[in-house]
Amino acid sequence: MDRRSGFADVGYEEAARRAHTLVPKLRELADAQEQARQLTPEVLALLHESGLLRFLQPRRWGGMELDFVSVFDLPEIIGRGDASTAWNVGNLSIHHWMLALYDPKAQEEVWADDPDAIIASGIAYPQGRGRKVDGGIVLSGYWNFSSGVDPSSWNMLACIVRDGDKIVDHRMCLLPRKDYTVIDDWSTLGMRGTGSKSVKVEEVFVPDHRALSMYTARGRADFPGAKVNPNPLYQIPLGALGSSCLAGAIIGNAQAALEMTVQSVKERSTNYTGMKMRDFQTVQLRVGVAASKIDLARGSQHADCLEGMKFAAAGLMPPMEDKLRFRRNCALAARLGVEAVNTLHEMAGANGIYTKYPLERLFRDAHSASAHIGFNWDAGMSTWGLVALGGEVVNPTM
Repeated sequence: MDRRSGFADVGYEEAARRAHTLVPKLRELADAQEQARQLTPEVLALLHESGLLRFLQPRRWGGMELDFVSVFDLPEIIGRGDASTAWNVGNLSIHHWMLALYDPKAQEEVWADDPDAIIASGIAYPQGRGRKVDGGIVLSGYWNFSSGVDPSSWNMLACIVRDGDKIVDHRMCLLPRKDYTVIDDWSTLGMRGTGSKSVKVEEVFVPDHRALSMYTARGRADFPGAKVNPNPLYQIPLGALGSSCLAGAIIGNAQAALEMTVQSVKERSTNYTGMKMRDFQTVQLRVGVAASKIDLARGSQHADCLEGMKFAAAGLMPPMEDKLRFRRNCALAARLGVEAVNTLHEMAGANGIYTKYPLERLFRDAHSASAHIGFNWDAGMSTWGLVALGGEVVNPTM
């Protein structure tokens, strides 16, 4: 199949069908991927074959170029199979979306040779130091949590660019594999299959066309790639809705916990009384509460992504209060997903401490995933509250 045009005719419904089809297989492969502490060749092959790493890539490069709501919906479906795989699908796919913002020359460098190219990232700006020089910047830094870095051939690394002590820019620098070092430090409580290792760069020159100013990614068509990628999809403000792809992994993981619990309860009787588990009101209550939280979280993120797309289609940048509302809602959705898993896991009692218990990995993954900065509860709630109360939030990348 010609990879350059192979997925351009795949629409949302077909992409969702492909994602649903992968769920049973991903459940089978999840333990092996956790042991490997990275995307395994088996899982990676499934994702490449389905095209589900390229659903936000421009059609001119063979991507699906789906509406932005897919950034939450597809990882959420995949998360029902395995949270780590969904996390990587969300992360790596949105990097295709981000590359569409870059200078067309950068897009050509990556996709001309390999439209399937995988791009990792390090998103913490303070962890990178940029020094402006003729034709680009010199980059140094050490970034944690570069998800999917092992099979990646490129990396987008964030930095603060200074002129002396003055901050003059925030950039995402696109580097080929030879320009950064991967540090194998990914030994964690959960989300082990994401392979989110650290990366290090020392005094590497990055040309301007591969150093995107994130001040152009706050909404509207101010980015260098706008002329070749005019779809409003690429005018979504990244700082406002970028974490929705990861929220999908958390909500999908919670949905998996619910499905496994319901199946188990239907089959089980208690060890002591022989009564059917489904006849206990406490069990009914926990299942109902968990399902409600999952539905609310899913509906919130789906609706916010649709709203973001409406702003972009109208050529409008959302007001700061709306941007912060999207981030606030994302933090709440993540918390609801974790609470749902907690509610269901507690039903196991002492059985829940065994690694063989079906929800044990899902419990660890839920808590590990929710630690991401994009789901920070205090920041998400307080910044929106400040603006709603008449204050001002100063964030140059928002």
